[in-house]
Amino acid sequence: MSSLHALTANDPYRMLGYALKLAQQALRTHLDTELRAVGLTTPQYSVLAGLELSAGLSNAELARRAFVTPQTMQAILATLERASLVERMAHPVNGRIRTTELTAAGRSALRAAHEIVANAEQLTRDAVAPSDPETICSALLRIAEAMRSEV
Repeated sequence: MSSLHALTANDPYRMLGYALKLAQQALRTHLDTELRAVGLTTPQYSVLAGLELSAGLSNAELARRAFVTPQTMQAILATLERASLVERMAHPVNGRIRTTELTAAGRSALRAAHEIVANAEQLTRDAVAPSDPETICSALLRIAEAMRSEV
């Protein structure tokens, strides 16, 4: 057993999983703090950004993309609708499904939020691999895929 393996096996705070969670939590805290200036939370930003890419997504699809439960998504959408950032309407084919689209105010908030998220992305890349930012992204995606294939 290598000395590094012995160290991480005996110290859960030096394990890769802990470091990943710590980094994710720091990113989330940073984004929530910065996005508050434009009246959004990180999940709300995720919803608005998802709608920008694919208008009319269902609540279930938005929940999957934002990593929240459908119940939480319902609350997020209600909040965004009250703030006039999104508009929800009945699906044109299945009236039981409600689709969601950005309003002009939602697009405006999203433009400001994109700048905040881009700055956080740059901080992240600079901290890890400033000369080759694709390296860390590829590695993290491989980790995610490896974990999914094991379930």
